[in-house]
Amino acid sequence: MSPRALLQLRSAVRAAWGSRVWGASARCFLGQGTAPRSAAAWKALRSSEEVHHNFCTAASQSVTYKELKNLLHSKSNLLIDVREPWEILEYGKIPGFLNIPLGEIDQALQMDSEDFKKKYNQDMPSKSDTLVFSCLGGVRSKKALNTALSLGYKSARHYPGGWKEWESYEYPEKKK
Repeated sequence: MSPRALLQLRSAVRAAWGSRVWGASARCFLGQGTAPRSAAAWKALRSSEEVHHNFCTAASQSVTYKELKNLLHSKSNLLIDVREPWEILEYGKIPGFLNIPLGEIDQALQMDSEDFKKKYNQDMPSKSDTLVFSCLGGVRSKKALNTALSLGYKSARHYPGGWKEWESYEYPEKKK
C-alpha cells in the first residue's frame, strides 16, 4: 500500500471513529471536516466499522460497582481477583472472589477441570460462564480479561474500579 493510501486510510478511520463515538463535530476537531476524496478512502471508511465496533464493545466488558454487587449474589459467575496473595492479605478482598494471580490466569483457564478443582477448590468455568476479573485498580484485570477472551471465554468481563473502588463504597470511613 502506498504512503498516500495509508494516510487516507488513517484519516478515514479517524473520521469514522470520531463521528460515531463523539458525534459529527468531532470530525472537525480531528481535522476531518471534509469527506474522503478517493475510492480508497471511502473503502477504508466502510471497513472502519470493525474498528468502531471494537471501541464501542470494550465498554460492555466492564462491570460497574452496582452490577458487581448483583453478580455477587449469583452462583453462575466465577469472580477472580488477579492480585498477588500478599496484596489481598495487605489490602483486603471483595467477598466471593477467587484469587488467581495474573501470572497464572493463562495456565489456569486451560487446565483440566480436575486439576483446576484441586488447585483452586472451585469448579472449572466453561467457555460460556461469566467470568469477572478484578485487581487493585483495573490494569491487571483488563489484561486477564484479554487473556480470557483470547481463550474463548466470550462472557468474560472485568471490574475496572477494582479493590480501590470497592473499598471506597464498602468502607467509606477509611477515606477520612
